[in-house]
Amino acid sequence: MSRVITISREFGSGGREIGFRVAKKLGIPFYDKELIAMASEDSNISEDVFHANDEVIHGKERINYEYATVDPFSSTYEIPVSDQLFVIQSKIIKLLSQEGPCVIVGRCSDMIAEDPFNVFICASLKKRVERLLSLEQDPEIDGKKMETRIRAIDAKRRDYYQYYSGNEWGKPKNYDLCLNSGKLGVERCVEVIVNTVSLE
Repeated sequence: MSRVITISREFGSGGREIGFRVAKKLGIPFYDKELIAMASEDSNISEDVFHANDEVIHGKERINYEYATVDPFSSTYEIPVSDQLFVIQSKIIKLLSQEGPCVIVGRCSDMIAEDPFNVFICASLKKRVERLLSLEQDPEIDGKKMETRIRAIDAKRRDYYQYYSGNEWGKPKNYDLCLNSGKLGVERCVEVIVNTVSLE
């Protein structure tokens, strides 16, 4: 297996866990929040700024990140923060994809990495609520509040993806493999991905 594997996911579907397990089974690097630390170090912009704008868009004008450059000391520093951070993270993702096989979660990596194997992980809203409630430590969070949180985060991810990629988030034809973790379970999803990419 010589390709980068990208994992796009609905919130609460277990996409991060699946990606982590796939990387471990294949013996290749895994990147999710790690991209934020790398981008912060590369740009000298605080990690807090990246976390606050992670997979979130601000403003309506879409830039062409292929030709954009970012200089935080420039007098023309007027590109929205979310666009600046996208440019920086895109640079990191491209570099990682050139270094060899790895698993990258989210951040439009399926559109940025070179010739990736793109996976989308989904699950029913009910299954996602159940999964997240089992991990939630705040007793004040009930099913209704969790459902609201899921819808809000999914909406942000969808807007972010469609804003920067121009493609429809979660549409099957935009991915090489779509899996329902609510039906298959996390471990079965891992097996399917590993077996599929091993045939390449």
